[in-house]
Order: sequence, then structure tokens, then C-alpha cells
Amino acid sequence: MKVVFVGAGNLATRLSIEMHRVGMTIGQVYSLTEESAHLLASKLNAPWTTDIVEIIDDADLYIFSVKDAVLETVLAQMKPNGGLWVHTAGSIPMDIFSSYTSRYGVFYPLQTFSKGRVVSFDKIPVFLETAKEEDQAVLLTVANALTDTVLFLSSEKRKQIHLAAVFACNFANHMYVIAEKILEEQEIPYKMLLPLIEETASKLQDLSPLLAQTGPAVRYDENVIEMQSDLLTNERYRELYRLISQSIHIETGNE
Repeated sequence: MKVVFVGAGNLATRLSIEMHRVGMTIGQVYSLTEESAHLLASKLNAPWTTDIVEIIDDADLYIFSVKDAVLETVLAQMKPNGGLWVHTAGSIPMDIFSSYTSRYGVFYPLQTFSKGRVVSFDKIPVFLETAKEEDQAVLLTVANALTDTVLFLSSEKRKQIHLAAVFACNFANHMYVIAEKILEEQEIPYKMLLPLIEETASKLQDLSPLLAQTGPAVRYDENVIEMQSDLLTNERYRELYRLISQSIHIETGNE
């Protein structure tokens, strides 16, 4: 199978490298910037281009992994071909392709990716969707070569799992950013929090998130909450602390 990657960002980098590792042929890499295209292509032993009209037309699979806001602009510039076109976005409906090709779908790995960090794909859920039933086997073959956790999911359900992922990953990571800044002000190494963070994630293997919840907000210990709120000199952080504490108290059934 020959695969073309349209995009060379975090997800495209990790996914294309993994596909290459398991024996798939990456036929070409396209990116707006020469540096990104060349850097990724060099890791894949593949040709690259920054000119969208030069994208080859004989690949089996075209994976569009670009910013959501520019996907339609990219699609409008693509030359028609007979390959299967898929995007990797969580919240964009599959039918964004419908005006440009008859073979299209979605290949959505549920994970956070960074270019320089290797992840184990065999543990990553991949959610698929295709416009044509006969194309399901194509995406299933690709996904099964990477992971054992594969599920066909509608665009509407994928939006919901992406929303849940934003809370579980992006918002949680933002809390780590705030925690790091609080410790930096006191010249305390951020790594002191790592055992706590690891145990918080690890115990979710055995407990539901609701049962795993601890801290002063569960019992709404007002003395501690007020004291910690006063320690926050950043008004935005103080408001976040207040709202999250209130939400925890309500969700744990202590309201």
C-alpha cells in the first residue's frame, strides 16, 4: 500500500513513522514549509513537496493531517485521483470530502502526539469511518497493522469522544502548566509532582474517575479552599480554582 501524507505536524509525523516501521510505503510527504516536509520525508525515505499540485496521483491512501481551519482550503487545491482520502481530525465531519472525491473517510487515533516523542501505537484506539462500505476493509487493514483497538464510529460520536479527550488531556495538561508555574515561583522543581501525576493516572486502571477523586474540594473544606485561593495572585487561576473546586464538589455528590 502506498500512502501520501498531506501535512507534517505532530500527528502526521508519529503516524507516518509508525506506518513506515510496519512496512507500509510512504509515497510522498506534502507540507507548506520546506523544512517540515524535508525533515519528515528524510525519516521515511520518501520524496516530498511544498507544491500541492505536485502531489502524486497513484497512491492508495491520502492522509490529510493539517489544521482543521485549513483542511477545506487544502482539499479545494487537490487534483482528483482514485485513492481513498481520509482526515485525522476529531471534530470535522467525514462529509467535508464529499465535494472533492467519491472515496473518503476518517482515520482518527485517540492520542496526544509530539514530534519528538515515540508512542506505542499498539495501545492507541483508532476510530474509523468511510463513505463506502467497500473502503472499510482498506482502513481496517491499515489500522490493524498498528493497533488491536479499532472501532468504526460515526462523525457525531467522534465529536463527543474528541470533546471528552479535550477535558481528559488538553485541559488536564493545562493544569500541569499552572502547577509548574506555581512551583517555579517558589523555586521548587516541577518533577516533585511526577509521582503524584503518575499515581493519579495509574489508579484509573482500577477505579472510576469519580471514585478516584480526592482533595479538599470533595468535602468542600472551605478553610483550605479559601487559603489556597488567596495564595493565587493570578486572578484567572483563582477563578479556575474556584470553578473547578465547585464542580468537583457537585460531581462527587456532596452539594
